[in-house]
Amino acid sequence: MTSPVEGFSKFTKPEKIAWLAHNYTAHPEETKKLLERYWNSDAQLQQLHDEFIENTITNYYLPLGIAPNFLINDKLHAIPMAIEESSVVAAASKAAKFWLSRGGFKAKVLSTEKIGQVHFMFRGNSEKLRSFFDTIRPILIKDTASITKNMEKRGGGITQITLRDCTNDLPDYYQLHCSFETLDAMGANFINSCLEQFANTLKRESQQYAPFTETEKAIEVVMSILSNYVPNCLVRAEVSCPVDQLTLSNTVAPQVFAEKMVRAVQIAKVAPYRAVTHNKGIMNGIDAVVLATGNDFRAVEAGVHAYAAKDGQYSSLTHAKVEAGVFSFWIELPLALGTVGGLTKLHPLVKLALEILGKPSAKELMQLVAVAGLAQNFAAVSSLVTTGIQEGHMKMHLMNILNQLGANTEEKKQLTTYFKTNTVTHSAVVAAFEQLKNKE
Repeated sequence: MTSPVEGFSKFTKPEKIAWLAHNYTAHPEETKKLLERYWNSDAQLQQLHDEFIENTITNYYLPLGIAPNFLINDKLHAIPMAIEESSVVAAASKAAKFWLSRGGFKAKVLSTEKIGQVHFMFRGNSEKLRSFFDTIRPILIKDTASITKNMEKRGGGITQITLRDCTNDLPDYYQLHCSFETLDAMGANFINSCLEQFANTLKRESQQYAPFTETEKAIEVVMSILSNYVPNCLVRAEVSCPVDQLTLSNTVAPQVFAEKMVRAVQIAKVAPYRAVTHNKGIMNGIDAVVLATGNDFRAVEAGVHAYAAKDGQYSSLTHAKVEAGVFSFWIELPLALGTVGGLTKLHPLVKLALEILGKPSAKELMQLVAVAGLAQNFAAVSSLVTTGIQEGHMKMHLMNILNQLGANTEEKKQLTTYFKTNTVTHSAVVAAFEQLKNKE
């Protein structure tokens, strides 16, 4: 049994790898070689990556692809996507090409409010607490002046602080519910710094507030933290065209295709089991761009899925309708993104991705990301209601299967040609590969 390790973070990288390989892998020397193969040959660049997190042992690569031909608000974009799933970039590219000649995508930011909260316990008279809050509100703003100074110069800052009585949910529980405008920064550090100062001010001023009893002065701050649920940081993206232009399938007439698309979205609105997979497909596109641009895809995922359940049942993030002979397909969702701070100035590929996108502002990036999610969903749902998802997905997965089988370049070429006209399944690929090997 492996013993606990002391001071692991102080080990050198080779020492960390040696300890890990000898204690947790069957072939330590092979493990060491594998990890070293993924180091960057540029020592300075490798050091940069090593310092992103603690206890780094190597780099974990994801493919960075490009989905071209996205016409968004009459401007052509090529969208970088970092993802491992086979068919995502291809599906996004196909949707972009389809809508390119039909007016492209339209997108707009509806609002950009971000939220943070100070969670605290107060055991006393709620009316006295409300009077106390009214008294200290300007002090809360004053005490954060050094933090907000630069953000305010750019037009951002604290936009509102309210006191929320949550005692019906939990005895003695209250919040300072605070909204912020962080412009091109995602704003997590800014918001959390403000909130922690609010907490300090709250505790300090409560001790000096004469109407409070000793019990009431003992405000207990539980935590001060931003929220990744940002229902008022919203973006909308949409596409539309006359129904007779929906010539996506050779086997399904445009009118029938439009009706199937609307019905599929309606099902995702009312059936949570379907809605989760439906929205996962949307996030395939969103996460890939969020990751490529150095943003926090976990925060985006959490906020988006919470928004999908905002009406009490988990539901589709996209919408579709046919009205007056026009098919419309759109998405509205919360996205808290940044184009300054974090990895945006550190990671070379993040900087490149943002350059490829035209060095967007945070609002512009919100629109680009929403479009990627909408395109991904359009591609997925259109496949589902026509050929089925597996035909296209398995053709994209073919190369993964061939790599697992150890096919060489010539074998890949021959089998790729063969499966252009044959159904791809794992067993069919194995059988065709073995037949080819026997011929050889």
